[in-house]
Amino acid sequence: MDKKAMYKLTYGLFVLTAKEGEKDNGCIVNTVSQVTTSPNRVTLAVNKTNYTHDMILRTGLFNANILSVETPFEVFKHYGFLSGAEVNKFENADNFPRTESGLIYLPEYANAYISGKVITATDLGTHTLFLADVVDAKVLSDADSLTYEYYQSHIKPKPEKAKKTGWRCKICGYVYEGEELPPDFICPWCKHGAEDFEKITVE
Repeated sequence: MDKKAMYKLTYGLFVLTAKEGEKDNGCIVNTVSQVTTSPNRVTLAVNKTNYTHDMILRTGLFNANILSVETPFEVFKHYGFLSGAEVNKFENADNFPRTESGLIYLPEYANAYISGKVITATDLGTHTLFLADVVDAKVLSDADSLTYEYYQSHIKPKPEKAKKTGWRCKICGYVYEGEELPPDFICPWCKHGAEDFEKITVE
């Protein structure tokens, strides 16, 4: 076990992987926390509506792949926005390496992984809180771990600003916001008429 991998847990976004029978699945979580160091134990909270939750509840095994700052948004779309009950998230499962527990880990975009074996599962209403022994841990790269704050400010796409149509005076630059420019409109700045305005799209 590489204990350096445990330090990377201090941060915050993971791809959780699990397997039941022939089915592999994964989802995004931000709820893995180390609770003891001797032995190494972690807690993991997973929403009950998540298909991965059911796999962990039945098998008692999971991998937490600790994402790095190099992770693109497509990874979040794939593992976080789609239900594993409806989509096969590992169509090319044979191309992924596996830990000793038989679960997939991500060699790309994860800077470390830990493998957990569940000791107890506590019902918290919407979530189940798993307490698990860490049975395997490995550092995969030196890249910084991805925090939720970094994800929000650097990876998550910014919402598009609402765009409004308008008209700009070619003489002084005054912008009239509106779909249609009245034919008798007079620019309040330079006093030129509507014939000196051009249609634009403004932020």
